[in-house]
Amino acid sequence: MARLRNNKKRMVIKPIVKNKQPIVNQVTGEKIPKSFVFSRTKLPSSLRQLEMDLRKLMLPYTALKLKEKKQNKLKDFLNVAGPMGVTHFLILSKTHATPYLRVARTPQGPTLTFKVHGYSLAIDIVQSQLRPRCPQDLFKNSPLIVLSGFGTGDQHLKLTTIVFQNMFPAIDVNTVKLSSCQRIVLLNYNKETKLVDFRHYSIRLQPIGVSRRIRKFVQNHLVPDLRNLQDVSDFVTRAGYGSESEADDEAATDCVVVKSSLMHRINGYGFTLQGFGQKEFWRIY
Repeated sequence: MARLRNNKKRMVIKPIVKNKQPIVNQVTGEKIPKSFVFSRTKLPSSLRQLEMDLRKLMLPYTALKLKEKKQNKLKDFLNVAGPMGVTHFLILSKTHATPYLRVARTPQGPTLTFKVHGYSLAIDIVQSQLRPRCPQDLFKNSPLIVLSGFGTGDQHLKLTTIVFQNMFPAIDVNTVKLSSCQRIVLLNYNKETKLVDFRHYSIRLQPIGVSRRIRKFVQNHLVPDLRNLQDVSDFVTRAGYGSESEADDEAATDCVVVKSSLMHRINGYGFTLQGFGQKEFWRIY
């Protein structure tokens, strides 16, 4: 008996091919550091969210959707770290008293242990802001790292500086593109309290010395609505009358001269740091 032929067309779904991330840093020629962020004990919901905030901070060179199981041991993560090029572990744990964060260099250390004295989640900081900022390409590049107060000569502070500097790719200030500088991680060591203030900010560049109306026109490159005005000077003079909050924003903005092919029309640009990530206070152990 002849077999019936199925004439139905089959739908073939092409897999989505993601762009491969570079393995070697073009500036130093060394391998780009990568990380795993996971926990070693059962964490409450707030610390679970803090763990996810740390993963977003380490983007794009981290496993955002790393799956953990109760039976996983530290040796299991070490076995997969080598083939995947993972260089650092960020391990959250919690005792009956307080949570801890360990930052480890694989495979042979060193390991830094921090006692978390307090923290604020990213969602709490965003909800407290009137105009939260989160552009689409915010996590496309690694954040910049700024360390303050660690130059006291103590050996454990020097080691902390080296570990955190090697957690993120190095940059060349002469060739770096300003569009890639979207985030910054700030670690400030307080000598009196011996606490490390950990902050995660987004960077925003804007022209200085102009009103908010003119600044929007320069940044958005959109033609304003001049139908109800008799002369273009009316638009400029009206732009001079702003609210007190606009003046406060101008005063709180740090001035910096930016030279870039994308910003060649305006020499003076200011940068503002807007908190959108988690905020933590650590003590080194």
